[in-house]
Amino acid sequence: MKNEEQKPDSDETSVVVPFRMRKHASTHAFSNLSSDYSPVEGIDKYAKQADEGDDYAHRMKVNALAIVFLAALVGGGIWIVDVMAQQRKNQDCALSGRRNCAPISTSTTTR
Repeated sequence: MKNEEQKPDSDETSVVVPFRMRKHASTHAFSNLSSDYSPVEGIDKYAKQADEGDDYAHRMKVNALAIVFLAALVGGGIWIVDVMAQQRKNQDCALSGRRNCAPISTSTTTR
């Protein structure tokens, strides 16, 4: 067997590559950022003020209105799905060549 070769130290084989600074560094997008500058406005204007009280009644009215709106939206969606299913059922019946697919309601009047 061959003798194990001695591995050189990592300090002897490492190479440091120096990077040069760009000449026009001030023209880049982030060059105007500093520790006290931000391109985005703060959210301080949305913070609740100490003298403002919480309008609990208004918030509950808005929540109730939102619940009514969502219930109407869900109810309307269920109704539309039901109508579409019935129309599909009637169309499948008619396209298969059957007669009397759609029920016709007649009122019986006595004379």
